[in-house]
Amino acid sequence: MATIPPKIKVLLSGNERLQKLKEDFHGKYGQMPLFYARAPGRVNLIGEHIDYCGYAVLPMAIEQNILAAVSVNDSQTIQLANTDPRYKDFTVSVDGITIDRENPQWHYYFLCGVRGIQEHLSLSSLAGMCCVVDGTIPASSGLSSSSALVCCAGLVTMEANQKSLSKVTLAETCAKCERYIGTEGGGMDQSISFLAEEGTAKLIEFNPLRATDVKLPDGAFFVIANCCVEMNKAASSHFNMRVVECRIATKMLAKARGVDWQRLLKLGDLQKELQVSLEEMLELVEEVLHPEPYSREEICTTLGISAEQLCENILSANTQHATHFKLYQRAKHVYGEAARVLQFKAVCDSSPAKAVTQLGDLMNRSHASCRDLYECSCPELDQLVDICLQAGAVGSRLTGAGWGGCTVSMVPGERIDSFLQSVRERYYMPDAQRAALEKQSLFVTRPGGGAAIFIEE
Repeated sequence: MATIPPKIKVLLSGNERLQKLKEDFHGKYGQMPLFYARAPGRVNLIGEHIDYCGYAVLPMAIEQNILAAVSVNDSQTIQLANTDPRYKDFTVSVDGITIDRENPQWHYYFLCGVRGIQEHLSLSSLAGMCCVVDGTIPASSGLSSSSALVCCAGLVTMEANQKSLSKVTLAETCAKCERYIGTEGGGMDQSISFLAEEGTAKLIEFNPLRATDVKLPDGAFFVIANCCVEMNKAASSHFNMRVVECRIATKMLAKARGVDWQRLLKLGDLQKELQVSLEEMLELVEEVLHPEPYSREEICTTLGISAEQLCENILSANTQHATHFKLYQRAKHVYGEAARVLQFKAVCDSSPAKAVTQLGDLMNRSHASCRDLYECSCPELDQLVDICLQAGAVGSRLTGAGWGGCTVSMVPGERIDSFLQSVRERYYMPDAQRAALEKQSLFVTRPGGGAAIFIEE
């Protein structure tokens, strides 16, 4: 695998979308783009909400992506436009880049990527740019549209300023800089966006970041279905609340085991510290944590800290209001889900006769854990998962952050047509709003390639 994002020469006459983007760019700015950048969305097959706890995940890139057409100038400004009229134009001075985390607009995600690369490269000044962005990833659908936009912006900024960074460095930098808008993710989305390769899913591991090919079984297709409920991670505290609950669970478990809890932030770090198996970590959760929610007072008493220290050192900016924390449920999900990821890869590697059935079972158990222990599902997602299973999927689960967005289902090839028809009839057609969105909401996907630069031949 090449270590830097590829630069690909393309004939625009053979690519309708790039040709249209070029025309839109010329119409907007009266000039031609210098280059184009692509960053794909992703679907996480298994391993939900565990990357920020230090555990491996198993996503693949999808064909839906973010494209940007770019020209470079000495205007000292960055001009942004979007082919979707819902997203307004935005211009900012290269010396005045600020990101308003209270107002997560599309252009702030782009500026996260710009600022992250600028800071990583210690660039005192940035090249001026004109950009037109075009996206085919449904927004707030759990397919990583926002992270793909950040990654695309990071790649654009690197290229416009004539620098070269490895895929791993770009992924790590873009994962960190998405925190400028308030999302404390773990790096899965950015990693697969840069490290993906055509035809294979990836096991993504962290610290250090590495990606291993995972060959999916022949004869099984993955179908994405959007439940049509939007959830913006940066605009709500659900996501960061789970990060904080896992952080507190780490500290409570560490304290019970006599480990220096103050320096530990992730459930994965605690397992490494104790040098025990995931099964033993699940036993520790059962032994130490109680299923009833923990109050602030109980956490402070157990850790021997003040309420002020809890707020300043452990809670995030948008979880200061929280009064109760479900530590047992969150830790149990994380350690169980981490084990399912490794089991999923092992089945793919060994390719037994019943591989598809075994993988489907792991996906179903993952959804049950997301629904019941992590509480990141919603009624529409649960309904859609049930419909997908009844329509012929061997496994179906929510994918992405949850609280809306998409399901991913594994469907045997011979059932794919009847599956799609059944899901259309039972979930989309009875509702006018869903029916209008059905064409971009229900589709078969395959593992796509990673981020790249395109230059017109």
